[in-house]
Amino acid sequence: MTHNPKQLTQISLVTLLILGCLLVLYPFLAAVLFAAVVCITTWPVYARLHRFLGGRDTLAAGLMTLLLIMGMLVPTLLLAMGLPDAVHLLIGAVSPWFRGDAAEISARLADLPYLGAQLSGYWQQISGNREEVQKLLQAIYEPTRHAAFAAIALVGNGTLQLTLVIFIGFFFYRDGTALARLLQDAAARLGGALGGELLLLSRGTVTGVMIGIVGTALAQALVALIGFAIAGVPGAILLAMATFFLSMIPIGPPLIWGGAAFWLYSQGETGWAIFMVIYGLLVISSVDNFVKPVLISRTASLPILLIALGVFGGILAFGFIGIFLGPTLLALAHTLFLRWLRPQELLTGGNTA
Repeated sequence: MTHNPKQLTQISLVTLLILGCLLVLYPFLAAVLFAAVVCITTWPVYARLHRFLGGRDTLAAGLMTLLLIMGMLVPTLLLAMGLPDAVHLLIGAVSPWFRGDAAEISARLADLPYLGAQLSGYWQQISGNREEVQKLLQAIYEPTRHAAFAAIALVGNGTLQLTLVIFIGFFFYRDGTALARLLQDAAARLGGALGGELLLLSRGTVTGVMIGIVGTALAQALVALIGFAIAGVPGAILLAMATFFLSMIPIGPPLIWGGAAFWLYSQGETGWAIFMVIYGLLVISSVDNFVKPVLISRTASLPILLIALGVFGGILAFGFIGIFLGPTLLALAHTLFLRWLRPQELLTGGNTA
C-alpha cells in the first residue's frame, strides 16, 4: 500500500492543529462545557427574551447574562463570604463542650442522646492519659481544619469558575443559533440521520438532567430555609445555600439539618432540636422523592450511583462546577450508550436520563 506524502503531511498538520487547540482550551474546558450545559438548559428563556426584544441578539444575551449573574454568581459569592463566619460559629458552638475538667466534659457527653453513654465512658477511659487525649483531639482537629479550608477553597474557586462560565455563556447566547446550525451540519455529515437524532437526544438529556438536579436542589434549599427560619437557627440563608449544593449527595442535606439540630440541642433548645430532626427527615430529605419525579417525569431515571459518582468525580476533575457538570456528562454518556444498544428504537423526544 503506497502512501501519498502530501496526504500524510496534511493529516499530520491537522493532527498537530487539533492537539494545539486542545492544549490551549484545556484550562477552560470545564467552563466551556458547563457554559454550554447552562445555555442549552436555559435556551427557551433566552428565545422568549430574544423575541420580546425584537431579535436583538446582543441585548438579549446581555440580559440573560445578567440573570445568570443574579441566579448563579451572587449566591455563590454570598456563600463564599459566609463560610468563614460559619466556621467561627461552629468553633464557638463546639468549644464549650471541651472546657472544664474531665468530669464536666464527661457529664456533657453523657447528656447527648443515643451515643452519650458510650462517648462518656470512652472519655472517662482516656481522660486520665494526657497523651491519648492529645491524639484524640489531633485526630479530630486536623481533618476538620483541612475540610474547612478545602470547602472555602472550593467555593472560592467556584466563584472564579462561574464568572468565566457566565462570560462564555454571553457569546453562546449571542451566537447560539449559528453554533447550533454548525453542530447540526457536522452531525449530519458525520452520522447522517443518526447523527442528527443523537444530537437531539443529547440536548434533551442535558436539559432533563439539569432541570431535575437543579430543580430538586432548589426545592430542598427553600424548604430547608423555611425550617431553619422557624427554628431560629442563625445563618439560615447560608445553611440553605449549603443544602442546595450538597443536595446531589444522598447524605448531604442530613449533614446540614443534623448540624443545625445539634446546635439547637447544645443551646438548650431541645424541643426545637427535635423539631429540626423531624422536619429534616420528613420534609427536607423527602423533597427528593416528590419533586424530582415531577421535574423529570418524561425522562428515564438516572441511577443514584451515577449521580453520586458524577458529583464526586466532577468535583475532583472540574472543581466546584463539577457538582453539576459531572452528573450531566455521565447522564449523557449513559443515555447515548443505551441508545447505541437499542438502535432500532426511535427518538421520542423524552428519552433522557
